[in-house]
Amino acid sequence: MLDLSPLKLMIIVAVVLLVMGPDKLPEVAQRLGAGWRALKDLQRRVEAEVREAIPDLPSTGDIARFARSPVNLLNQLADRADARDAGLADASAVTAAEPDSASEDPLIAPRPPNPSPPIVEGPPTLSDPSLN
Repeated sequence: MLDLSPLKLMIIVAVVLLVMGPDKLPEVAQRLGAGWRALKDLQRRVEAEVREAIPDLPSTGDIARFARSPVNLLNQLADRADARDAGLADASAVTAAEPDSASEDPLIAPRPPNPSPPIVEGPPTLSDPSLN
């Protein structure tokens, strides 16, 4: 991965100063700042349009937290499932900050029922996984 230490950054700045010259450097910095602002504005507009189309979408901070730590999300879901399986009426006693059913959480769809495996009759074949 790209590792930019302070020494490397100083060398890059020195090379840019030599190539651009001190008189063009403010103009280049202004263009970079304007481009950055334009990207941030585009991000805000896209996020606003998405939130308008999907109002139940969690906040950007929640999505980033889920992406950074999926294990915590899985632990919370397991706690919620344990509470539901144990027959607790109020799953918020396990996790106070979350809804008490998975159907209220926009990121988690309800689980479909588990179908029973098909019954296969006849002698086992070489492709039967139970023989491995």
